[in-house]
Order: sequence, then C-alpha cells, then structure tokens
Amino acid sequence: MWQYVREADRDVLMGVYHRLNDFFGDLHWWPAQSPLEVIVGAILTQNTAWQNVEQAMDNLSSSKLLSIRALQYVGEEVLAQHLRPSGYYRLKAKRLKAFVRFLRVEYEDSLDKMFAEPLLVLRSKLLSVSGIGEETADSILLYAGGKPVFVVDAYTRRILSRHGFIGDKTSYTDIQALFMNNLPVDAMLYNQYHALLVNTGKHFCRKVSRCDPCPLAALPEHHKP
Repeated sequence: MWQYVREADRDVLMGVYHRLNDFFGDLHWWPAQSPLEVIVGAILTQNTAWQNVEQAMDNLSSSKLLSIRALQYVGEEVLAQHLRPSGYYRLKAKRLKAFVRFLRVEYEDSLDKMFAEPLLVLRSKLLSVSGIGEETADSILLYAGGKPVFVVDAYTRRILSRHGFIGDKTSYTDIQALFMNNLPVDAMLYNQYHALLVNTGKHFCRKVSRCDPCPLAALPEHHKP
C-alpha cells in the first residue's frame, strides 16, 4: 500500500500547499466537538452538503443522541427521523448503527481502544463495516483519531485532474499515495492540506471553474501519469 512514488512531485505538492495556506490560512478542520461527532459527521456527509449534516447533527444533539450509548439504544427508525436533513436518512441510520455495533464488538464501546490500533489494521477493520468506504474511513482515522492518512475526496480529484497531476481514472489509492509518499508523515499537515483543497474546490474549482481569482491559477501544468 502507498507505493506509488513520483519524487518530482514533492516540491510541487508543497508549493500547492503553501499557495493555498497563504491564501486561506489555518482552517481548523474538521468542525466537531469530539471524535464521536467527527465519526457521525463523516458517515452523514456521504452524498450531501455539509449544511445538511449540521442540521442532522443539531437534531441529534438536541435529543441527546450524540453519545455512543444513546446511538446504540435508540431505535433505528427513530434515529432515521433525526437524520432526515442529511438525505438517505434510513440508509445512514443503518450505517451509524453498524458502526456502533462494530465499536461494541471490537473495542468494548471505547474509541480510545479503537484508535490505539495500528493505522493499517484499524483502516482494514473500518472498511469492513457496512457503509464505510475509503474516504469515510480515512476521514475517521485522520480527523477523529489523529492518524497520519491523507483523505481523498471529489474536490481533491477534480483539482489534481485539472492541473494534470492525475488521469481521469486514477484510483483512490494512487491519489492518496501521491501525497503520502511525497509529503512528511504528519497528521496536522494532512488535515490542513485536505481542508485547503476542500475550500479551493468550493470557492474556485467548481464544476464550472473560477480560475482567474484562484490561488492555483499560475500553477504550471503537470504531466499526467
């Protein structure tokens, strides 16, 4: 895993980081008060905008359902109704239930025990949980667990593709490796870098791009692998 190496990209990737960091500053991402909130948010944000997730999280918080114990004991249909703003709410209720069952069976309800696992061991286990794919698993590992793993999302893929770092069909694993093999192993760096890419995607690198004001406008075209 993570064996895809292009040494020439190291300086370019750090150059991208510094351009974006100078423009946006420290983004303090992910917006949550606890590791559990990060996990719940990572599951709920699948296929929806973050403002919808915030509404669902507010519903959970106001009903005192933002705890491991509460999520385990609340009925799935009741939970689903609280998740309505996030879309696909019945499916997401099933996924939250699957995660808390996993936490009970594997780690006796303890997030501390879960995050004490080695990175690759825990990543493999998370990917075995129904509804948790690579982006969700890596978001949990990085933002809730402080593990040094780079999160790849649609914004990352779009920005890298438009600047010629990757081809249209480059895999999640190869995109992740591009960062992890060419940057220092540093969870805080990965955290901020991903947040910078998300903000660039939201403000500039949209489906219809706004290139002129983008801090990456002057970035030289790269050669796709």
